[in-house]
Amino acid sequence: MFFLLIINKYLAVNLKSKMSTFNYLTIIFLSTLFLSCGSNSGNKKSVFSIITNAEKGNISNDKTLKLSIENKKKHTIDSVLYYLNNNKIENSLVLENVKLGKQTIEAVVYFNNQKNIINTSITILNSNLPVVYTYNVINEYPHDITSYTQGIEFLNDTIYESTGQYKESKLRKIDYKTGNIIKSINLADDYFGEGLTILNNKVYQLTWKEDKGFVYDVNTFEKLSSFKYGNSKEGWGLCNNNNIIYKSDGTEKIWLLNPDTLVEEEFIQVYTNKGKIVGINEMEWIGGYIYANRYQKDGVAIINPKNGAVVGVIDFSPLKKLVTQHAGLDVLNGIAYNPKTKTIFVTGKRWDKLFEIEIISK
Repeated sequence: MFFLLIINKYLAVNLKSKMSTFNYLTIIFLSTLFLSCGSNSGNKKSVFSIITNAEKGNISNDKTLKLSIENKKKHTIDSVLYYLNNNKIENSLVLENVKLGKQTIEAVVYFNNQKNIINTSITILNSNLPVVYTYNVINEYPHDITSYTQGIEFLNDTIYESTGQYKESKLRKIDYKTGNIIKSINLADDYFGEGLTILNNKVYQLTWKEDKGFVYDVNTFEKLSSFKYGNSKEGWGLCNNNNIIYKSDGTEKIWLLNPDTLVEEEFIQVYTNKGKIVGINEMEWIGGYIYANRYQKDGVAIINPKNGAVVGVIDFSPLKKLVTQHAGLDVLNGIAYNPKTKTIFVTGKRWDKLFEIEIISK
């Protein structure tokens, strides 16, 4: 810094005295050189890189991840610390209990009284194919054909439903056997309703692109509060396991929300043995798993909430042919588990039927 000040002072004096072009260019060169030598250390291309046993960046979760450092300049390495998503790991890691999806590996390399931080990414896939299930229809019940269903959930043998579309979005309480509306409120016209879930006598309802969810009293539908999303950009589906609220955003990510603060604390990524599954929409917690509609797919993925693995799939596309066919008919969306009957209920957007089903394996 002292040297730089001297150069600047000298430059100013010589400019006033009409210094020669040669002297002027020489000093500019020295000044630039000095600045470069003091600031480019962080921009040097690393002489180290992380080597993994992930084939083309992919590795299944029945494998052991192995890490090492490529040392291009043959520096004497004192030590290396490895991190997976900011959690310290060894250079050998069994992936059985690690979350699936794209993960970041960081290495801190200590050498010659210096340290160099490098990173790479891998994609962890599920080792098993999803199990294919089919179903039997047990009962059919009437459903409002005008409802653009975004989410349904049972409480005390009664269905709660969230519907979508601007100027049409509602929160409803329904007698599922008759289809009669017990209670209903409208969302403001500038909100597009999405999924819902019920926890501790409160209804949580999402909106689509408005970055806002609402919390209601489950009995009166009085709006108690609202909450903003975090890193997720949109609201699609909700479910809960009594301790955690799970939120989908239309991507492969399912966010885990603290039920007290509604803060997105972490996420899982939904993956099969081949790759990610996007369009995760309406969700329901059933028997320790997340059952999730996939938008535009007329099917359900059964997801392990611990790591995001798709462990099963159900094709419900034949159900769409059993409802009244009309111009506004849209995709399957809406899945709920009734603990009283121990059966699953599904419907769709502007479907006039609610189906009670049992899942069976092929």
